Amino acid sequence: MDTDDIVYKRACRGVGPGRPGTMADTKAQPESKRTILLVDDDTDFLFQLKAQFSAAGFNVISASSGKDAVALLADTRPDLCVVDLMMERADMGFTLCYKIKRKDPSIPVIMVTSVTHETGLDFDATTEEERSWIKADALLDKPVRFEQLQREVARLLKG
Repeated sequence: MDTDDIVYKRACRGVGPGRPGTMADTKAQPESKRTILLVDDDTDFLFQLKAQFSAAGFNVISASSGKDAVALLADTRPDLCVVDLMMERADMGFTLCYKIKRKDPSIPVIMVTSVTHETGLDFDATTEEERSWIKADALLDKPVRFEQLQREVARLLKG
């Protein structure tokens, strides 16, 4: 159990299963719940997404680095991944997307990045050519609203 999981459980202590926005007992959750892998070195962003996706009914696993995510992927097949671009290396998100798609091309990947905000460079993945080398199914600029991310998740999990 990583530090984020401990902090998350402490934050949710005392709230019961089945209440909106609370952490439910994992034994009581149905097997059909979709699993999302969240990977970001921004622990506040990661904590916030974990809480929101859990409240929305997803099983959530997380990693705070690309290296940790690769280790998780060795034993886990998430239904969808949300990956930050710049982590321990500036291009780690690209490497991680490649490894996810190499493991299972059917796993949808959403890349989130603050490249445009931090550098002013317009970075996009709207064309087939851009998606072919980025390996992400969607690209969202940070700061990203949860509703925007939730729409992309719903769109990509439809198929």
